[in-house]
Amino acid sequence: MLDKNNKIQSEEKAVLVGLIYKEQTESHVNEYLIELAFLAETAGATTLKNFVQKLPHPDSKTFVGKGKLAEIKEYVKAKGATLVIFDDELTGSQIGNISDELGVKVIDRSDLILDIFASRAKTAQAKVQVELAQYQYLLPRLKGMWKHLERQGGGIGSRGPGETEIETDRRIVKDKISLLRKRLGEIDKQAVTQRKERGEYIRVALVGYTNVGKSTLMNVLSKAEVFAENKLFATLDTTTRKVVYEQTPFLLSDTVGFIRKLPHHLVESFKSTLDEVREADCLMHVVDISHVGYEDQMGVVNKTLQELGAFDKPMITIFNKMDLYEQTVFDEWLDEDVKREMLAQLESRWQQVTGNSAIFVSATERRNLDGLRNTILSRVKKLYQERYPYLTKFY
Repeated sequence: MLDKNNKIQSEEKAVLVGLIYKEQTESHVNEYLIELAFLAETAGATTLKNFVQKLPHPDSKTFVGKGKLAEIKEYVKAKGATLVIFDDELTGSQIGNISDELGVKVIDRSDLILDIFASRAKTAQAKVQVELAQYQYLLPRLKGMWKHLERQGGGIGSRGPGETEIETDRRIVKDKISLLRKRLGEIDKQAVTQRKERGEYIRVALVGYTNVGKSTLMNVLSKAEVFAENKLFATLDTTTRKVVYEQTPFLLSDTVGFIRKLPHHLVESFKSTLDEVREADCLMHVVDISHVGYEDQMGVVNKTLQELGAFDKPMITIFNKMDLYEQTVFDEWLDEDVKREMLAQLESRWQQVTGNSAIFVSATERRNLDGLRNTILSRVKKLYQERYPYLTKFY
C-alpha cells in the first residue's frame, strides 16, 4: 500500500481475474495475466492467485459468473487478500457490485496502469497528463463507483483525484478536466517551441513495448543517464540527447513504452509526449526477443504507431536481449554449429520481414553495439542527404 506521497507502507495482496471470451484464447489470457502480475508488482502488490473463467461474454453486473465470484470471495477471505484486479476494463457499476460482494478494493487493468503512471510521473507535464487521464477514466464511472469510493482507502488504484475527498460530482470533475486540458495545452506550446529550436538535426526516436530495454540502449548509445530498471513504465517523460557519430550529429529520443490494452484516455493525454514519435525522421523499434510473446508485442507497437500516424516512417528494428534469448532457446548441450545455424535462420527471417532493417544486440552485454551504431549512422547520413542534398557538413 502506498500513502499520498507514493511511499510504500506495506504490500497489497492481490488476486488477478481474467476472462476467456470472444477472440481471447486460454493461452492469451494466461499471458495477459502474467503481464498483469508484473504490472501489480511494479505498483507494489504481491499476487496470490489467478482466477480464469470462460464465458460467451462478460456478465453485465459482476463481469464473471456468480459461481466464480463466490469462489474468489472464499479465497479472498481465506488468504486475507486486500485487492482484486481484473484484466479487462470494468464499468462503474461492475466495480461497485463486485466490491460490495467481495468486501475488498476492486480495480481493473486500466486503473492499475494509471496508478503506475501516477507514481512514475516526475515532470509537470507528465503529472498533468496522468491526472487528466485519471479524471477522464473516472467520469463515466461516477454513478456506479460512488459508494465504492467513499469507503476506499489509500494504496494501489487510489493515487490521484480524490484521495481523501470524494470529488465525484460530474460538474466538478468536468471542470477539473477542462482546467487540466487548458494547463496541458500551455505546457504543450512550450514543448512545441523547444522542438522547433532543435533546428536542422535529424531526429531518431526509440519506440517499443514497455520493459524491452529502450532506456538501457539510450544510455549506451548516447552516454545519457536515463533511468532504467526491470519494471514496467520506468520512463514516462521523453528524454532527448544530441549524439555525434563520426562528426555526424543527430537527436536521439527515448519515449514511453507501449503496452496492450493501454487505456485510451492515457494515449490521448500523452499525445503531446508522443509527438516526439510523430515528428521523428527515423524510428528504432526495440524488441525484447527473449520474451515468449515478442511478436505479439511487436504487433501492439505497430498498431499504436499506426494510430499515431507514424508507422510509415523509416524504421530500424532492434532485437535486444539476445543473451537472454540464447539462454532460453539453446540447450546447454547443443552443438555450436547448430546454434549458429539457428541464429542465421532467425536473422534471415527478420531481415526478410523488415527489408534488411533488423539488427540483433544485447544492450546489457554490449553485444553488437558497434554494428548498431554503424546502422544508425548509415541511416542518419542517408536522411541528411535526402533532406539537404547540397549540404555536406553532416555527411
